[in-house]
Amino acid sequence: MISRRLLRVKILQVLFAYYKSENESVSNVEKELLHSINKAYELYHYLLLLPIELVDYAESKIQLAAQKLVPSREDLNPNTKFIDNALVKLIRENETFIDFVEKKKISWGQYPEIIRNLYQKISTSDYFQAYMDSSSTSFNDDKQLIICILSKELEDFDEFYQYLEEQSIYWNDDLEFMLSMVVKTLKKFCEGQPTDTPLFPMYRSDDDEDYIKRLLRKVIQYHEENVKLIEEYTKNWEVDRIASMDVLIMELALTEIKEFPSIPIKVSFNEYIEIAKYYSTDQSSTFINGVLDKIIQTLRKKNLVAKQGRGLIGEEDDRLVISDDEIE
Repeated sequence: MISRRLLRVKILQVLFAYYKSENESVSNVEKELLHSINKAYELYHYLLLLPIELVDYAESKIQLAAQKLVPSREDLNPNTKFIDNALVKLIRENETFIDFVEKKKISWGQYPEIIRNLYQKISTSDYFQAYMDSSSTSFNDDKQLIICILSKELEDFDEFYQYLEEQSIYWNDDLEFMLSMVVKTLKKFCEGQPTDTPLFPMYRSDDDEDYIKRLLRKVIQYHEENVKLIEEYTKNWEVDRIASMDVLIMELALTEIKEFPSIPIKVSFNEYIEIAKYYSTDQSSTFINGVLDKIIQTLRKKNLVAKQGRGLIGEEDDRLVISDDEIE
């Protein structure tokens, strides 16, 4: 399932584009948001497909070697440990995965050089050689190898990032989230599990889909009101000189805090501080931290923030601001 943080980032991205555009309609922005989330879920399946493509490429190399006019002993007696990987077999046979891949026509077929170069990169690594040379065979070893490939090899693989940029303007930002989702999925795979074992759904629940639509529309609805509120607490700053991303992050935080009574204030506060570290300037998280803390304390005193649900009614009026050490 796609995390709430990534959903918040998606909303931030489409709203940033919306405010830069003069003619974009709210309905089109919502469509773009849903498209962006769907593409992230596609990336999840592309990443799950990657080990299958690598195994198929390795098998094709073995078959070609055996067809040489004068094959070597190694060509005729290849090490098939990787192509027999039990975890990859489970992914390949998973009905939910197959259904999605076939429905969306997902394939790495148009990018054989990525699979070829990634395999070459993997095959020269120490951990892959150790796996291939080991006389023992276990499902856990097979699982750890695939997780290791996905966790280690994509981070500095430039061709892969170029591919992501070509496929979706958001995928570079999505990769870290989706990789963690794939790794969590694979860790749950068990030897001998049935082929109808479900994968993670796109949303945790129907509440998440409602959450993104409501948050998007409420930020737009209360845009002027929230900008004025931010202006009141940044009197020593000209709002025009404050990074537009900073203002938008604060708008999102304030809207979520005011309009979603079931989400604890600290959760919303801390989530947007974290997002600011990655999507705005070096000083933004500290600046947003201080401004939001002052605004939220005032809203609480005026009883303009009401939380509902177990453990949320009467949240303590404690200090929200994060220290500089925590921000670092």
